Amino acid sequence: MMIKSCDRLVMIILILILFSAANLFEISLASAFDQNKNFQWEVDYIFRSPDCVENVVMGINGQFPGPTIRAKAGDTITVNLTNNLRTEGVVIHWHGIKQFGTPWADGTASISQCAINAGEYYVYTFKVDKAGTYFYHGHFGMHRSAGLYGSLIVDVADGLKEPFHYDGEFNLLLSDWWHQNVHEQAVALESNPFRWIGEPQSILINGRGQYNCSLAAQFNNTSGACSIGKDAQCAPDVLKVLPNKTYRLRIASATSLSSLNLAIGNHKMTLVEADGNYIEPVTVDNLDIYSGESYSVLFTTDQDPTKNYWISASVRGRLPKTPPGLTILNYQPNSPSSLPTSPPPIPPAWNDFNASKSFSNKILALQGSLVPRPPPRYNRRIFLLNTQNKINGIIKWSLNNISLVLPPTPYLGALKYGLDGKAFDKQNPPENFPRDYDIMKPPVNPNSSYGNGVYRFEFRSTVDVILQNANILAEGQSDVHPWHLHGHDFWILGYGEGKFTEERDEKNLNLKNPPLRNTVVIFPYGWTAIRFIANNPGAWAFHCHIEPHLHMGMGVVFVEGINQIKKMNIPDTALTCGLTGKLLVHNRGRG
Repeated sequence: MMIKSCDRLVMIILILILFSAANLFEISLASAFDQNKNFQWEVDYIFRSPDCVENVVMGINGQFPGPTIRAKAGDTITVNLTNNLRTEGVVIHWHGIKQFGTPWADGTASISQCAINAGEYYVYTFKVDKAGTYFYHGHFGMHRSAGLYGSLIVDVADGLKEPFHYDGEFNLLLSDWWHQNVHEQAVALESNPFRWIGEPQSILINGRGQYNCSLAAQFNNTSGACSIGKDAQCAPDVLKVLPNKTYRLRIASATSLSSLNLAIGNHKMTLVEADGNYIEPVTVDNLDIYSGESYSVLFTTDQDPTKNYWISASVRGRLPKTPPGLTILNYQPNSPSSLPTSPPPIPPAWNDFNASKSFSNKILALQGSLVPRPPPRYNRRIFLLNTQNKINGIIKWSLNNISLVLPPTPYLGALKYGLDGKAFDKQNPPENFPRDYDIMKPPVNPNSSYGNGVYRFEFRSTVDVILQNANILAEGQSDVHPWHLHGHDFWILGYGEGKFTEERDEKNLNLKNPPLRNTVVIFPYGWTAIRFIANNPGAWAFHCHIEPHLHMGMGVVFVEGINQIKKMNIPDTALTCGLTGKLLVHNRGRG
């Protein structure tokens, strides 16, 4: 009896050893497939003709847009970035990458790191944790408006599959372009009297567009203004397809101002991914895409194969003084210079917000285990009132009457070394606004204040944010605002009209299948509710993704996991400015 018991015990131990070994082998095997991808980048101003008019743009290694990064989920990216701008700093934000364990690589000047000074370099090292369609862009001054952006595509890890099939894929990076340089734009936005930058001259698709001429003229050489060769810098990036195939089209918007509507002539699109998260497939004729958002759509080349078709990107939410960005879906073996016989797709009216709201409400999380559900309750809820205000006569954007001005010391370093109260405002900003505030009218008191305090969240707590839109300074006007959260994805619980009230709107929030995103729109005179888990130690920007609005103060900073931040081994190169820079110099002197 004793022998049998011992034998049984030995067998159990052997099974446990084999199981552990198998697990270790599995982990080692998975790690073996993870790769390190290394890049050497130099940022500089270069001459380019994005819309057939020569101008100065910000380029990387002489390229505009910057080089596309392609990796697999789990890979580690290392970018050694040298700033050749000579007179200004630079940083790069990896939009949609959550930076778990590497908050200093988020690329936000004065929040996660010091700006990289002229002639200096900085090494970004981070892991891409989830497959999806992303991009990167400058996050200092108005560098995105200057053209500092590029695509970042993350494929599924080896051995895994997407929950949909396609035969090939394309990538469209959308942006807008001004002929006025960003330094003039910045001065205009800070002037008294205020000078608005105006609408962009062009919509670019993969960095290419046409100003004051048509694609027909370009291809047929019928106009002197557009007599350019097919290989010129502004020639459209034609999408070449075969008949009766299904293609994945990755779309990301790096626009500085413009909300866009994208359509493929005569072709329907099925949305399958939004901001790196799978969604329930939904078929549409066109899609709205706001600055900071990304989508993947599937389309089938089932139309007349003897023709080519327009792809258009049209302005939404603003009176469109900018012509659509256009390129061509080229059915092979047709010539790419054979223009479509039908006109470009007609988008919804620029101010048809009902169409926009209907589209946004169609985006729902893919059912199943691939997309987690939100916690059923929140631990903390804050309200952020979006208003346009004035400070010393200069027009600003504010949240709860505070206009963000970033400090010289990065928040991440200040928190690590206990400099809050010295490096930035110790007092937390307001978490709500007066109940009697009339969002339908300009502010009674238009005056606001600067501030740089932070919202501190208990680590791993569940946070709700209610974004409340309102009238701007001008009578009868309220803007569209796309809001982007760094370091997290969040669940979009819902959109609504007028002022959010818990008595009326709480019961309508979607806790069953809300989409997981990193960017969300707030419509004029409306509200948007999001929920996220504060599970990523760091200091994270939450801001309007419209470049001039952020420049005018439309953002806040979220902080979580302060005890973990204090223990982080943050590279000195991220913190060598402001009070943290002085502290590091002092400590080296003592060492």
